Amino acid sequence: MAHPPTAHYGLTADDQQRLAPMIDYRAVRSLPEIWAIAAQHPDVAQQVALHAPHSQPEVRITYSQLHERIQLCGAALQHLGIRKGDRVGLIADNSPRWLIADQGIMAAGAVGVVRGAQAAVEELWFILKNSGSTSLIVEDQATFLKLQAGLAELPIQRVMWLSDEPVPTEDLGYPIFNFSSLLEQGQGRSLQPVPLEPSDLATLLYTSGTTGHPKGVMLTHANLLHQVNTLGVVVQPKAGDRVLSILPTWHAYERSCEYFLLSQGCTQVYTSLRHVKEDLKTFQPHFMVGVPRLWESIYEGIQRQLREQPASRQKLVNTFLTNSHRYITAKRTYSGLNLENLHPSPLERILAGLEAIARWPLHRLGHRLVYSKIRGATGGNIKQVISGGGSLAKHLDTFFEVIGVDVLVGYGLTETAPVLTGRRPWNNLRGSAGQPIPGTEIRIVHLETRQPLPVGDRGLVLARGPQVMTGYYQNPEATAKAIDADGWFDTGDLGHLTAGGHLVLTGRAKDTIVLTNGENVEPQPIEDACVRSPYIDQIMLVGQDQRSLGALIVPNLNALEVWANQQGKTLQVPEGVSLDKPDPQPDRSPLPVDDGTVQSLYRQELTHHVQDRPNYQANDRIGPFRLILEPFSMDNGMMTQTLKIRRPVVYDRYQSLIDEMFES
Repeated sequence: MAHPPTAHYGLTADDQQRLAPMIDYRAVRSLPEIWAIAAQHPDVAQQVALHAPHSQPEVRITYSQLHERIQLCGAALQHLGIRKGDRVGLIADNSPRWLIADQGIMAAGAVGVVRGAQAAVEELWFILKNSGSTSLIVEDQATFLKLQAGLAELPIQRVMWLSDEPVPTEDLGYPIFNFSSLLEQGQGRSLQPVPLEPSDLATLLYTSGTTGHPKGVMLTHANLLHQVNTLGVVVQPKAGDRVLSILPTWHAYERSCEYFLLSQGCTQVYTSLRHVKEDLKTFQPHFMVGVPRLWESIYEGIQRQLREQPASRQKLVNTFLTNSHRYITAKRTYSGLNLENLHPSPLERILAGLEAIARWPLHRLGHRLVYSKIRGATGGNIKQVISGGGSLAKHLDTFFEVIGVDVLVGYGLTETAPVLTGRRPWNNLRGSAGQPIPGTEIRIVHLETRQPLPVGDRGLVLARGPQVMTGYYQNPEATAKAIDADGWFDTGDLGHLTAGGHLVLTGRAKDTIVLTNGENVEPQPIEDACVRSPYIDQIMLVGQDQRSLGALIVPNLNALEVWANQQGKTLQVPEGVSLDKPDPQPDRSPLPVDDGTVQSLYRQELTHHVQDRPNYQANDRIGPFRLILEPFSMDNGMMTQTLKIRRPVVYDRYQSLIDEMFES
């Protein structure tokens, strides 16, 4: 039987039922209008909207105060001469003032041009120039000084800081206001209503630009409001629910999730990588938005604690985990939510149900003795965590399901504002990116012919819906390449659809590694399998035009040190590389990281985890590899701000090592 090649969802009766308790913004025509509605809602007005516990001083802002400050900021910007359609650069990082400035810009009718303050200065100059920004709001004095040299070449008419630091007194050719003096410009003035239409540009959001110049994604009020009005079919927050915020607030993924969760009266608590572990316990959030690397770091922290337990305790925990993994698999099969067996026979369902029943008591005991304590590290009140910005490795999906933390994976891009699909709590097909959100179409087409493919066939993922951008700013060629005449957006991702309309992603078209035998290999699923090894912290596959795959591996030095101790040796690392808990025992012989026994360990780990993954093919085998001791990070430019590896950057950095690896 032929299945339709397109998954398309309107607003179903079930969706309408789930959205019914939500605050309704469907009549709103521009994003800033939502704050007046929220501030007047009896369940929301006096709730804390924004909480920055690590600011000096600590900041708490209610919804009523948030609306007032957005209005004040918008009135101040209008008084300074900012008009509808003007571009205003907003170069700053996470804080309550960022949201006030962001929405003040929109309320004044202007267009926010956003980027993080940590971006390279040349990139920021390009963004400001390309966007035609005439006003600039920056994080603080340091950010201004970083940008100052290039501002003389730009049409900047005024500069504002989100800090209260004193501003320069000399004439720079444009006035400068700190945040307090900016808001003073709005005192006693009313925000003048601006006739904004849903089709009006709301923001310019520049892509990361791993190669070449970044492109300005044009998102309208309609694009953003679609997210506010539809994400409630995925999660159903209530007024007063706490949300822990860690991702860059300017990024499309975090930004739209914040708009949605705040529109429903949630309290957003700002955290950071430094504080996230303690803040999870202190603030006990109900929701958290993150990327796979965040969940992986939480998982690794838990595994590290387990490795430090006595051998008898480790054996008990592993017994519980093994049973629970099998329980989860049986439960998924019985429920029709096992991606590896979506259509079990009646007999398979019966056997799976019986196995789940048999394994339930030990799973429940594991929950009481072990998993509840692990779950306590998340604060204990998590309803769901929302994961996006990349595929979630299978072992992470399973682990969090075992301990009782519901992970809802969403999928989308900056160009789609960003959410296209999302896993629902009541239909959570692990391993998938979920079903399209209302109004969204997903189609799978042949990579070369662009002809639609049937359900189950892998191809290029296309998307169409109200959230798709209007195009790239001042770049019609790139726009035409990304969006065809029928409105289909080329995501650049590979995947397939299930009969139930779930999207399963398998890699990036541009990340595909083509071996000399002509076989195409998607690196991401193999990398996800490899990081299950406790000895592998990060990995990036290489091998374009080679006979086999190769790998650059960032080892988990702490796990490797434990292994070395078990061999009766002390791990020896190069000067400048540190261990969390260096072994103080001088009587053991040193074991260099490049020793043959270490290499053998990693060969065994790669072989085991690659061959143990579903649908293993001979071309998945990893041949040569090298251990590198500098982690991929934002600081060294090898990861984006959403913690995805910048493959071209890593390849350029290690090209000579990669060449040597394959030559040898």
